[in-house]
Amino acid sequence: MKIRGPIFFSLLAAALLIGAYFPNTTADKEAMLMHTIIGGVNQLHYSPLEIDDTFSEKVFDLYLDRIDANRRFFTQEDLARLKPFKKNLDDQALEGTYDFFNLSEELFLKKITATQSIYQEILSKPFDFDVKEEIDLKLKKKPFAKDDAQLREYWRKNLKYDVMTRLTTKLEAKAEGDEKVKDKSYEELEKDARDAVLKVFDKWYERMAKDRRSDHLSNYLNAVTNVFDPHTSYYERKDKENFDINMSGTLEGIGARLQLEDDYTKVSSIVPGGPAWKGKELSAEDLIMKVAQGDEEPVDVAGWRLDDVVKMIRGKKGTEVRLTVKKPDGTIKVVPIVRDVVILEEGYAKSVILDYPGTVEKVGYINLPRFYADFNRTGGRSCAVDVGKEIEKLNKENVSGIILDLRNNTGGSLRDVVTMSGMFIEEGPIVQVKARDRKPEVLKDVDPKVQYDGPLIVMVNSFSASASEILAAALQDYGRAVIVGSNSTFGKGTVQRFFDLDRAIRGNSEVKPLGDVKLTIQKFYRVNGGSTQLKGVVPDIILPDAYHYTKIGEKEYEHALKWTEIDPVTYEQNVTKLDRLNEIKRASEGRVATSPVFKKVLEKAKILKDQEDRTNYPLSLAAYQAYRKDLEKTSDQYDDMFEKIEGLKIQNPAVDLPFIQADSSRIARNDTWIASLQKDAYLEETLRIMEDLQQKK
Repeated sequence: MKIRGPIFFSLLAAALLIGAYFPNTTADKEAMLMHTIIGGVNQLHYSPLEIDDTFSEKVFDLYLDRIDANRRFFTQEDLARLKPFKKNLDDQALEGTYDFFNLSEELFLKKITATQSIYQEILSKPFDFDVKEEIDLKLKKKPFAKDDAQLREYWRKNLKYDVMTRLTTKLEAKAEGDEKVKDKSYEELEKDARDAVLKVFDKWYERMAKDRRSDHLSNYLNAVTNVFDPHTSYYERKDKENFDINMSGTLEGIGARLQLEDDYTKVSSIVPGGPAWKGKELSAEDLIMKVAQGDEEPVDVAGWRLDDVVKMIRGKKGTEVRLTVKKPDGTIKVVPIVRDVVILEEGYAKSVILDYPGTVEKVGYINLPRFYADFNRTGGRSCAVDVGKEIEKLNKENVSGIILDLRNNTGGSLRDVVTMSGMFIEEGPIVQVKARDRKPEVLKDVDPKVQYDGPLIVMVNSFSASASEILAAALQDYGRAVIVGSNSTFGKGTVQRFFDLDRAIRGNSEVKPLGDVKLTIQKFYRVNGGSTQLKGVVPDIILPDAYHYTKIGEKEYEHALKWTEIDPVTYEQNVTKLDRLNEIKRASEGRVATSPVFKKVLEKAKILKDQEDRTNYPLSLAAYQAYRKDLEKTSDQYDDMFEKIEGLKIQNPAVDLPFIQADSSRIARNDTWIASLQKDAYLEETLRIMEDLQQKK
């Protein structure tokens, strides 16, 4: 699918004439940014909105709910100052002005200062846990505090709850004879709990103090875009770079994962095979104190934001960065690293061979965590290419069936979905894609080759979304695979594309970069005409999971697009027919109904639902301890619910072993993965379904 970029920019031209004469000021850059976003979204969005008072009210409510979701900052008195703008944000958006945002930011920054003294003062004194009172933790129903006194009361109850939960844990540890706390008094433990909560909030406020106006503005712009739908979003340049890294599974840098620790950036882990791993000088737990580019002077990065440090460390392949690091033993060392392409292996397709004697033997299992694709690099990784390679490995092992696991796969490249689906059918339509006011475009597999023609099962769950749903829906409609999973998939049936806002403005280099906007420009439909939007894909065989009774998915999002349907297209396949699906389904239902494991799963799902519905929690220590004891007693019944599957043998394809065994971290990750599969009750039932699928009439 190709989107004609010039159409976008020509459509915006009339709205962006201002770009020809904007001077170099922050205010004018922000005005241009708003004009560009509003113009682009309304021209290309699948379901555009009138920029009117209704639009304004939606943005107002969404923005305030986002920046103060926990009701820790604003009061009704603050809202009274903001409320005059509630029906005016449409006019400000069209004018490129920010009066409302400026006032909200001013109030927010003042509230940060004011509320810091509130929590510090409250946490300076012991709590009285004998008082019988409750806290309502159902945040979405919680109104803004009517005044500063009620705001302080909100804080008091929340802090008391946080301290109480930590204190309860410490008292339990003392009762069990924990060496760290066994000799401490109640008063000491209560103070330790308060100090721990104080440290958490102090660190949070330190992070907020480092936020820039651009961070606050991004929140506001995303409230503007998200009222069109949840997936239409504004991205600053750094956010788009991170999105591309996640999508492709590659980056150019040193191959180290970083995190903040106090005022320093700490190395949390090293990526196997990356430049830092090859150099052997940088290690986990090192603190990065200074960063230098090549022979340039080092820059002290103490107290810097993590994203700013990351920006300095990332860079083009072949360039050098020098890190001054403090080792865990206190020594200081300068570590030079030549940047290179870093491959994040964890997100890529991988396979194993499953033997379950007495049930099925030599079943290929492919795990695909996401539909990745590297569009920015020639020869970059593609999930369709990688899955094709995994299928070839399994074919050479003469597997008797293949299980494709798309659980928790949140989607990605639509192009790869079409290619991948085509590996299991001769050729034909895979998905229909419809833009606004246009006829549907049918995306087809045009390769008559069938890479795998044997028994096929696709595993999904409530978090399988977007591209995962397209593949599952296509193979379900064709009758090519048995779809196994939870009540339904996530229900994201929309297509997004990124647009570089800089390309919408000729010249004006002084205000760039403006960032990117990710736009919902199309909806996709199954070949049978139905949409996966909101409804998702309902599996052929449903296996209960922890979210069996819980509301989850796209339908729970604010401003989600509606479900619709269009005409079906003609489709058929002659690879294999699922003519015994009802029989296979009944057999699985019978096993699940009598399974002790799935019985416990449903019981736990009911507990989770009850917890979700609960709003009030006790704030007296005795009542909370009784509640927690009862909860733990109930939860203990479900410890070790998933036991190792007796007799299940799992092995890597022989061709993969040299790569895995080349690095100890790969060996460890592979062992952990296989150990998790050994306890996967859903995989066990899927293997039994495979046994039924392989049986002749």
